[in-house]
Amino acid sequence: MCVNIMQITVTDLDRHTYEMGLPVTKKTNVEHKFNFIQSPALSSLDELLNDNDNRGSFDFAFIDADKVSYQKYHERMLELVKVGGIIVYDNRLWFGTVAMPEECVREAMKPNRHHIIEFNNFLAADTRIQISQVPLGDGITICWRL
Repeated sequence: MCVNIMQITVTDLDRHTYEMGLPVTKKTNVEHKFNFIQSPALSSLDELLNDNDNRGSFDFAFIDADKVSYQKYHERMLELVKVGGIIVYDNRLWFGTVAMPEECVREAMKPNRHHIIEFNNFLAADTRIQISQVPLGDGITICWRL
């Protein structure tokens, strides 16, 4: 017997972003597996954590949100993602600026660059996960929940 129970929870402030992908999900007949939450990410994660059944129930999470709050997302995701699950963070190389000397970085890139470097260092020291930095696109960090 094969059981496939998969639910995908999507959180975004902009419903239009979610709706852009709807034609594909409808065409592949998986639209019913998506749970869209139109809300700020931290609020929706807190709401998910209010239901104890959600704690440790997620297999995978992909975070691409405001860079200032990545550490807050991380703490919440550690409660939601099961041991052995995967958390992926986007934009970890920030257009390569994380490896550049400060004086070579454009002013507009500096505020997020600082937060990204700080979060990258935090992840590297976090004993609750193992990480792999992948230089794909703008860089992703894959975290295996221990």
